[in-house]
Amino acid sequence: MALKMRKNLAPEPPERCDLTECMALIGGAWTPNVIWHLSEGARRFSELRADIPPISPKVLTQRLRQLEERGIVHREVKPTSPPSVEYSLTDLGCELLPAIQAIVDVGKRLKEREEAGL
Repeated sequence: MALKMRKNLAPEPPERCDLTECMALIGGAWTPNVIWHLSEGARRFSELRADIPPISPKVLTQRLRQLEERGIVHREVKPTSPPSVEYSLTDLGCELLPAIQAIVDVGKRLKEREEAGL
């Protein structure tokens, strides 16, 4: 006997779903890592590369540009010789930190359960 299909009681998502928009942004490879490493203040490109060793320069450049275009990261060219560029989180970028911290917390608990054999 087939199970009865239950009606979905969740409200219909808006045409441009906010959840999908946000997950598309932070779901990109290395994006949460970049945001995480900018959480304590501005970092230069080379510092971010050192913070996230597995990331390639090409991918880091792509992520930083994408985050800058979306208003998550601010890019500031410093008038030094040679010029240097610093990246920092915007106010909007800082709003993502609690969500990323929550994901990290759940990840820790999942890892602990796995190590405990549960």
